[in-house]
Amino acid sequence: MKRSPPQRIVITGASSGLGAGLACAYAAPGVMLALIARDIPRLTTVTAECQARGATVTAAGIDVSDAAAMADFLTAFDATGPVDLLIANAGIAHGTDAAGGLETHAQATRQIAVNLLGTINSIAPLLPALRARRDGHIAVVASVAGYRGLPDSPGYCASKAGVRLYGESLRAALGADGVTVSVIVPGFFVSPMSGRFIGGQPMVMPLAATVDRIVAGLARGQGRIVLPRRLGVLLQITDLLPAALGDAVIRRFRFHITGS
Repeated sequence: MKRSPPQRIVITGASSGLGAGLACAYAAPGVMLALIARDIPRLTTVTAECQARGATVTAAGIDVSDAAAMADFLTAFDATGPVDLLIANAGIAHGTDAAGGLETHAQATRQIAVNLLGTINSIAPLLPALRARRDGHIAVVASVAGYRGLPDSPGYCASKAGVRLYGESLRAALGADGVTVSVIVPGFFVSPMSGRFIGGQPMVMPLAATVDRIVAGLARGQGRIVLPRRLGVLLQITDLLPAALGDAVIRRFRFHITGS
């Protein structure tokens, strides 16, 4: 079902990559954007670009793992006007390093805190208002890595599997309340995060094409947006194989991650 263009939009992880691309795609006269990210200098740059496109922007330097700060900001923003679209996009990635060392305990738990708990922190404060209004659109950004565990990013895969299932559950729960929920499941696309992955990136997509397809899918109220679909299907099939065979297939796609 075609939805009216959103006018009041919240985007987390808006300082670079997919979040910045989506912010700029939605920026237009009459649109109010609430952009949330930890990197304030980069967030300032994105804010200026969105303002140059005619949007009104409220920017907040918040770590999405800070539940109290997220709740305060989101409820205050919604009180000034109802949120039409919330895109829970913020995420980080760690994994096997260049020397072959696995992610540390701190890295694994930090990914859960930002990717999964951060998504919940971005959505839960607005749920009462959205349900009361029987309106609004929630989008969560998961990953095809949430379909099948990859040997070089166990914490990331676990966190994104949680995000995917959280979104799927919300969609089933909130549909009767008039709230639309979209689960976005991207594979590789060109971004600062993917630039840290050294190894094969099958079916990698340009960032602009990824943004365009997500915006189009959200405009249709699409419940699940998997891109590229072939990669998502491949990983789902791999997960259905016997464990030993699935592991053998997945081991063909090894990588390491640089930087923090």
